[in-house]
Amino acid sequence: MSNRDHSSREPAGLDGLPPMYSIAKGEVVSVQTYGAFVRLPGYRKEGLVHVSEMSATRVESASEIVDVGEQVWIKVIGREIQGEKVKLSFSMKAVNQGTGRDLDPNNVQAEQDARRRRQFRDQGSNRITLEAVLNTTCSKCGCKGHFTKDCFSAPGLQYALVPEEDDEEPLRQQTSAAAPQQDSDKKKKKKKEKKVKKKTKRERKESESDGSSGGDGKAKRRRHSSSLEKQDKKKKKHKKEKLHKHS
Repeated sequence: MSNRDHSSREPAGLDGLPPMYSIAKGEVVSVQTYGAFVRLPGYRKEGLVHVSEMSATRVESASEIVDVGEQVWIKVIGREIQGEKVKLSFSMKAVNQGTGRDLDPNNVQAEQDARRRRQFRDQGSNRITLEAVLNTTCSKCGCKGHFTKDCFSAPGLQYALVPEEDDEEPLRQQTSAAAPQQDSDKKKKKKKEKKVKKKTKRERKESESDGSSGGDGKAKRRRHSSSLEKQDKKKKKHKKEKLHKHS
């Protein structure tokens, strides 16, 4: 491990920890989905190698890169004190795992990553929090989310919100657009009713004409039969008269 910054005094709480941007070889003692914990020889504190610091390519799980007991080269990229805990951050992608050579000697990539993490923390602290909604039902109005004592509804009277002028214009446009459609629908209905009435009248006339033609035919048949009977009677009488004369 490089002995850079040994002459400078460490801040309180960071005594006995590896210096920043130093390179060392350590042992993987634990593997999690989000990263691996590495212990350096001569130090009791373990450091975390996050999955984003394991390789230049995307890593889904730390188990894809390292196993427990494996020896890896790391670079110290972060030392933070959070309350009574000290947090160490290591990087594997900044060191050649075969030779231990520093791939980021000017610490440009390390500083960019640190700046990105700080920005993420600052944005996370300014999150918008929603107020809690009470899981209660008002016995006065029947609505949920407030107590009866905080209810503003008056008994017996129900009011509706009056739309503003900006809201009234689209409503008028909707009603004006719907009016011609309603008129056209009414006209269509009237036309259909007229057609139905015409059909019924026509059917009635046809039925009446059929009935009348049938009655006239029967009457004509009756008249014809009666005239034939009269002619037969006359013929019979004429024959009888001729016989009487000859006798």
